[in-house]
Amino acid sequence: MSSLDQAASIELAAQIDAGDRSFDNAYRAVLAVEGAVYVQGFLVTPTSIEPIEHGWIEAGDRILDPTLARLPSPTLLQYFPAQRLSRKQLKAAIEEAQEDYPEDEPLPVYGAAPYAYYGDVMLGGQDYLDAYEAAKAQCNAADLN
Repeated sequence: MSSLDQAASIELAAQIDAGDRSFDNAYRAVLAVEGAVYVQGFLVTPTSIEPIEHGWIEAGDRILDPTLARLPSPTLLQYFPAQRLSRKQLKAAIEEAQEDYPEDEPLPVYGAAPYAYYGDVMLGGQDYLDAYEAAKAQCNAADLN
């Protein structure tokens, strides 16, 4: 299981000039960190009542989150990965999205159809739904404390 490296995340955010969009930040970060993997999934903060769809990268056993400094509560975060993409896979998915849907943002990437749906939020496949449900359970458990 990967753990968040806060110091490296803050340093990486400065290096890539991170903005507010976690998926864009994670994309720029995976290009900057050799051997890193782009990850999409859900984030739960101590104050979350709903899981937050989020992007980050993993480098070895470390989570690097270039959006960390912009989060309302950058401590005690829990990450629930739904999808991991290599740099090559991510670039290919973005190119395909830009060709097929040039008017839409290419990130996040939801993988191949069929998609599962939850309310108004389109999720990816079963992995996305599993990650969402695990994150939602954590939010509900936090509500009980």
